[in-house]
Amino acid sequence: MLLHIENVFSAEELAQAQTILAEAPWADGKITAGSQSGQVKNNLQLPQHSEAAQTLSQMVKNAVLRNSEFFSAVLPKNVFPPLINCYREGQNFGNHIDNAVRMDPFTQQWVRTDVSSTLFLNAPEEYDGGELVIEDNYGSHSVKLAAGDMVVYPATSLHRVMPVTRGQRLASFFWTQSMIPSDEKRTLLFDMDRAISTLRAEHGDTEALVVLTGTYHNLLRQWAEV
Repeated sequence: MLLHIENVFSAEELAQAQTILAEAPWADGKITAGSQSGQVKNNLQLPQHSEAAQTLSQMVKNAVLRNSEFFSAVLPKNVFPPLINCYREGQNFGNHIDNAVRMDPFTQQWVRTDVSSTLFLNAPEEYDGGELVIEDNYGSHSVKLAAGDMVVYPATSLHRVMPVTRGQRLASFFWTQSMIPSDEKRTLLFDMDRAISTLRAEHGDTEALVVLTGTYHNLLRQWAEV
């Protein structure tokens, strides 16, 4: 599932984030890269233990966990602390697949990376290039979203960030361990949840809708790892 979620950050949150980023202590992005991705990663990143990174990370985590569309699509169990990166002119990130597991640097707990997310923190008009390109069975998908919008996609996907040729691209990225490890099952549950919401808005809680809602929760109960 590849999903575009709008307005994850409010205008006020974006303004606060951009104020923090204006004086951010950037470091080489390879500080969190694996052995393979480190060979193709060329960007900047906020050190996770810096005050700016921790403030922004908590802002992103709070925003995504209150977002009902994110919850429905991802069914989060654990969210790896969001990271903040910057691509300037000439920088890019070549083809790679994200590490399968990562250790939370604050809790020392392992997080399985089922779902990847990128929250865009500045407007697409402020830079050229910098598209996130995601490969799946249906081809290549080029993603460059409005500030405050987020893309969610399976962490098993081959993906890359195209070179920035003007300005700079600012974003937060992170991984989520889902209660439902299977992308196919998560997609089925998400589609069912959206259909239930639409039917409820149009017709109220009919007898058939109550049964369908029960089926959703019974599937979730059967598949969930909590």
